[in-house]
Amino acid sequence: MTTCTPRAAWVNLLRRLHFYIGLFVGPFIFFAALTGTLYVATPQLENALYHHALYSDAAGEPATLAEQIAAAQHALDTPLDLLAVRPGLINGETTRVMFADPRLGESESRAIFIDPVSLEVRGDMTVYGTSGILPLRQTIDYLHRSLMLGDTGRLYSELAASWMWIAALGGIALWFFTRPKRRIHNRFQNRRRLHVLLGWLLLGGMLLFSATGLTWSKWAGGNVDKLRTQMNWLTPQVNTSLRGERLAVDPHAEHHGHHAGMMMPQTGDLALFDRTLQAARGAGIEAQRLEIRPARMADRAWTVSEIDRRWPTQVDAVAIDPGSLRVVDKTRFDDFPLMAKLTRWGVDFHMGVLFGLANQLALIAFGAALCVLILWGYRMWWMRRPARGAGNPVVTLCQCWRALPLSGRGVTLVVSLLVGVMLPVMGVTLALFIGVDWLRWRGQSALSPAGTLK
Repeated sequence: MTTCTPRAAWVNLLRRLHFYIGLFVGPFIFFAALTGTLYVATPQLENALYHHALYSDAAGEPATLAEQIAAAQHALDTPLDLLAVRPGLINGETTRVMFADPRLGESESRAIFIDPVSLEVRGDMTVYGTSGILPLRQTIDYLHRSLMLGDTGRLYSELAASWMWIAALGGIALWFFTRPKRRIHNRFQNRRRLHVLLGWLLLGGMLLFSATGLTWSKWAGGNVDKLRTQMNWLTPQVNTSLRGERLAVDPHAEHHGHHAGMMMPQTGDLALFDRTLQAARGAGIEAQRLEIRPARMADRAWTVSEIDRRWPTQVDAVAIDPGSLRVVDKTRFDDFPLMAKLTRWGVDFHMGVLFGLANQLALIAFGAALCVLILWGYRMWWMRRPARGAGNPVVTLCQCWRALPLSGRGVTLVVSLLVGVMLPVMGVTLALFIGVDWLRWRGQSALSPAGTLK
């Protein structure tokens, strides 16, 4: 095997690994960036597309929540369990009454949009999750998360999130070890400078989106939840028990909402929504955007939660006994653990809602630049690809690894195993890389005397 210095061996390993990530994982990162950019660019389009459902020009005194909910129930073709209500408290906005429809998927609900003043039904559509995204963005979200293939499709987004931070840090390290001592003017160096510049500019974003994307993932996300539980980084939730026991904390509270098993109030109890809202206001719930959820069962409290996730974040919540209207429990965002706050802000920034339009523009620029970075990397590879049959002193990952010092091989092996356990999709794909690479190495070794390459 060709000998080289330890520094050269590390550079060869980084270069080969960076090449594999770009060649095989790059398309998945590209598609995630493209669909993510489309996702954050849709709010204004949705406001225009669904303007009739979201807004109303009716002037006058708004009706009670009980009357608005009754109007929504009357609009149903078949009776459905009442899931939650988002009152239209801002002038010109409609009230969203959400029902648990068994025909819909997980975290989906049917929303009836009611004019608070005229009680006119303004819209009827499916909404998704705690963020309540509308059908257009919901479709793009499914495409972004799972290629619209369900749980199986989530492998693609987890693959992209698992490798993106390695690609980013590996590219920076590779530049550091191979940057020329003096400025060189040639076509390859000019092409490389754009790739390097974009890599530096996008480094922070790639690390952030990789981390926040992994919290949504199926397998790595489960390991992240275990770590957050052990470190007490979970998002606090109000205790809705009327018997004193504590509720288990949902590690995915930032991402979804479930409504299975809800026991909803009957029509005669609808006035409870108005009284519960009044009690929540008295308990310090001040946001204009909030959600009221009835209890799941008789021994549970109702919840009123702030849902304004823009900066400054308003996500306080209270649990209220529907019988006595006393506050059973309360969570304040100001009292969240630091890591829970960072998770909340990271997820909201990832979704483009934390800083409003500025957040959207930043993510659109990031997504477009990341797509250019990937395409430019492919162009660099295509322009410098070796001619068929040309020899190369280092052509496989296995050879690069075997050229490392013994300590280096040990460190890379241990780190690969640990990261592979924490990020299972990365671990499996790395094993596939190594398997294919090992077959190539064996084939190349068989062509050379004493295992050396021609």
